[in-house]
Amino acid sequence: MIWHLFFEPFIDYGFMRRALVVCLALSVSTTALGVFLLLRRMSLMGDALSHAILPGVAAGYLLSGMSLMAMSVGGFIAGITVALVAGLVSRRTPLKEDASFAGLYLGSLALGVTLVSLRGSNVDLLHLLFGSILAVDKDAALFVAGVSIFTIITLAVFYRGLVTEAFDTAWLQVNACWLPGALHALFLALLVLNLVAGFQVLGTLMAVGLMMLPAVAARCWARTLPGLLMLAGISGIFCAWLGLSLSWAVSLPAGPSIVLTASALFLFSILFGSRSRLAGSLRARI
Repeated sequence: MIWHLFFEPFIDYGFMRRALVVCLALSVSTTALGVFLLLRRMSLMGDALSHAILPGVAAGYLLSGMSLMAMSVGGFIAGITVALVAGLVSRRTPLKEDASFAGLYLGSLALGVTLVSLRGSNVDLLHLLFGSILAVDKDAALFVAGVSIFTIITLAVFYRGLVTEAFDTAWLQVNACWLPGALHALFLALLVLNLVAGFQVLGTLMAVGLMMLPAVAARCWARTLPGLLMLAGISGIFCAWLGLSLSWAVSLPAGPSIVLTASALFLFSILFGSRSRLAGSLRARI
């Protein structure tokens, strides 16, 4: 029974293997970025940027149809543009960065849906918003794997600077005033790049779920940053495998199944995690 549900689909069917490989690659890179978003207290920025890439994806779709390259380039340009404009607004106006992101991503989401509606069908819109993980082809799989490898290498090279920038920006500004801005820009570029890779698999609305939920769940258990990064990656891999298996077993949409599995892990972690205040309070009352 266990073999039939959780292993046999990935052995017998090529599209399930591709979906699993792509999800595993995304889990490794996006959860690491989710951890840094969590440390920066910018958890909702990933959600904002995942919506912000939609106009660029839609523009690429209008110009070239379902071209992976066109939609990826368009989404990356749109995401970077929104991030830069949001930063400019927060520096030149009384608005904080989260408020400027909120205003920009809502407009971007509406613009993207409108652009797709000009030429596409409801099926095309649903594909962009929610992805089509079981229809991932070889080119998309290679693109996602390349983005994941590039992200991990970049995070390893700039790990010390990114950690310092997350915990003590003031120290970096005193010693190298240009470095915090450069590291922040690098981090945003990696974030947008991974969201662009994730939209092909989970769509622009679901891509951030695999990024943030395992990271938040791991925060309830891990006490050190290396432990947090490792546990978040393992949790993302587990949720991807289990979500795909459950979607096959009970005929559910694959992308939402993965995110729902991650949500269940998140709820379990806040209830029973060793560092969860809720779990501590419940144990004290019992």
